[in-house]
Amino acid sequence: MLFLGVLVLSWAYGLDGTMRYTYQNYATASFHQHSLLATVNVLRAVIATVAQPTAGKIANVFGRMELIFLAILFYTVGTAIQAASSTMNTFAMGAVLYQIGYTMTILLVEVLVADSSSTRDRVWVSYIPALPFAVNTWISGFIADHVLRTLGWEWGIGMWAIIFPVCCMPLLYVLTSLERRAKRKGLIPPAPKTSLAEYFHKLDVPGVILIAISFSLLLVPLTLAGGAASQWRQPYILVPLVLSVPAFAALGYWEANLARYPMVPFSALKDRGVWAPLVLALLLNLAWYMQGDYLYTSLVVCFDFSAPMAVIVASLYSFVGTVVGFSNGLLIRRVRRLKFSIVAGTILMAVAFGLMMKFRGSPTSFGKAGIIVCECILGFAGALYPYPTQAVLQARLKHEHQSAMLGVYLAMYQVGSASGNALSGLLWRQTLPKLLHKNMPGNAALAIATFQDPIGTSDKFPVGTPERTAIIKSISKVQYHLCIFGLALSGPIIGIAMILRDHKLNDKQTLAEENDGLVDEKAGNTTG
Repeated sequence: MLFLGVLVLSWAYGLDGTMRYTYQNYATASFHQHSLLATVNVLRAVIATVAQPTAGKIANVFGRMELIFLAILFYTVGTAIQAASSTMNTFAMGAVLYQIGYTMTILLVEVLVADSSSTRDRVWVSYIPALPFAVNTWISGFIADHVLRTLGWEWGIGMWAIIFPVCCMPLLYVLTSLERRAKRKGLIPPAPKTSLAEYFHKLDVPGVILIAISFSLLLVPLTLAGGAASQWRQPYILVPLVLSVPAFAALGYWEANLARYPMVPFSALKDRGVWAPLVLALLLNLAWYMQGDYLYTSLVVCFDFSAPMAVIVASLYSFVGTVVGFSNGLLIRRVRRLKFSIVAGTILMAVAFGLMMKFRGSPTSFGKAGIIVCECILGFAGALYPYPTQAVLQARLKHEHQSAMLGVYLAMYQVGSASGNALSGLLWRQTLPKLLHKNMPGNAALAIATFQDPIGTSDKFPVGTPERTAIIKSISKVQYHLCIFGLALSGPIIGIAMILRDHKLNDKQTLAEENDGLVDEKAGNTTG
């Protein structure tokens, strides 16, 4: 029953997330600020970076039930604000609140999976929440297209303010039943009285604030700079970037020396079985978003896919990753090893980026087939790499530490997302206007209109016209440079994968022993 509740909930946020990715393109274009799409994504990723470890703390300090109620609140309110927004600022504020709720939901699901599985079963069980992607990939494009044509992006987002809370009910019922049963059996001791000051320290509020300040100062200015006229010398860009250096230094000093319950137990980071998975999590999303941030725009404009087909192609990574990943999890259960899968996945990712440099934008049948194959290969790589890497980290952690460290691990994914969004947005804004003006000599108005709304503007010019050809040439060149960055990152990713620990998995919840000091608490500096 627990996994059934997880499955229903994951179907809801998975389908919503896939379609919201599409609606976001049309929303930003309707505000005539499509180029700020990456900025919205950076804001979401920065908030998610802060929310992941915070949600892990909430799950440890207050419990799973409290976490899901908070998730529903933020998810619903943020969705309603986005749906009702008429300006970019309001839309971004709703996106931030929605992202907090979405992030808490993801962490809750991952914690429940870790609580209920052995190291041997961890990978294939982790794919249960991902199984709806196997269906959502094929239906999301048609649903999104129908909603856009009949109701508009506002209702496409807004209806999830009703659907999501309803889909949370089965899991809430199961968790409530389990909690009542455990209390009747006396398995849950009475909660000790805790002061507000103690909660303040257990949640590491100063650490949360420093994380928010540090990544905001670094990542948001990166996307605001650029465009046709560079803004790099402007104070509102330079000052935050400079201030991010002491902010990160303060964060590290606080977490290492002053925090009573730090987000990351620094003693654990000395072990490659802990720091290597964290770095891999960051680099994976950084590389993926280099090609994925403007993938939908490229599919519609350069490859001339219809809106529903573009959604399907953009979702192939998730679809292939889910189907192959579940099967790979069963294989891992049998061989009881993880490293072979991770190394193979990192190598395949490099192959995918290399191929995408060739198939970067062509409306021909060969070009369309090429990008589809590339996304499938990238999805296959994603099936072999992320969840096994997470399992490597969890295998060395005691049960009481897994919630907080899982939050840190997922936060590293969000750091990678934010960095990828920032770098892709920076490259888009720096290079696309120049390429459009170069390829459209004497037509500055069309170049500006295309930069502001590439999907809507290109739709006015059929494939084969000089205008559409110039647009395709410009955007495909940007995608080419983005894929070069992704390929360059594949080198260190493969290198780090090679030094991972290769644990022999068993039927226990963790491989950590009671006397294992890897992540043991220290007096005055504990993970809680």
